[in-house]
Amino acid sequence: MSIRLALVDDSTLVRTGLRTLATHDGDIAVVAEAGTGRAGVAEVRRTRPDVVLMDLRMPEMDGIEATAQICADPELAQVRVLVLTTFDEDAEILAAVRAGASGYLLKDISPEELREAIRTVAKGERALGAAALSALVHAVAEHHTNAPGEAALARLASLTDRERDVLVCVGRGQSNDEIAGTLFLSPATARTYVSRLLAKLEARDRSQLVVLAYETHLITPGSG
Repeated sequence: MSIRLALVDDSTLVRTGLRTLATHDGDIAVVAEAGTGRAGVAEVRRTRPDVVLMDLRMPEMDGIEATAQICADPELAQVRVLVLTTFDEDAEILAAVRAGASGYLLKDISPEELREAIRTVAKGERALGAAALSALVHAVAEHHTNAPGEAALARLASLTDRERDVLVCVGRGQSNDEIAGTLFLSPATARTYVSRLLAKLEARDRSQLVVLAYETHLITPGSG
């Protein structure tokens, strides 16, 4: 079954190029397009795609607000948003992840990287490039220089020691296989722990776990 994709970008030319690149291998099908954030939200509600490729800077409603509206709608719980932009500003990456984006990529990635990111996000996993992850960590560090608040620490209180260990690994950007190697677990067990973390911490995806790990000072930039 094809991955159902929606394209939200204010450039018709960019949408045309993305449609061609995304559908190249035949396992991804574009089911909706929109040129503004507001129209994008409406199209996503109408078509219920698996993944939305979302630009950030658009008229009427920007991509961050559109992402937030999509991710906050319980009827769209299975929709994943993948931000694709020409901008790599730390604050925008953090805002996009907080809004619920499952990935953040720059438009200079290769066609193969784009298609793989769509597939990754469709599976419910995180697609955050190394540069974007670095920027995300930097943004979190700059915005959370003080001791974490009680609410943030309370979210960690329900975790076991092993779950905290797994959260540290996720915060460092490790895949499930890498977590398994670090903590001497089977890959299946690592996946189970990550799924448990998502449920316990009410996080939509791994990107939000990354943010939480740094917000709570469970890990700090440079500690990995």
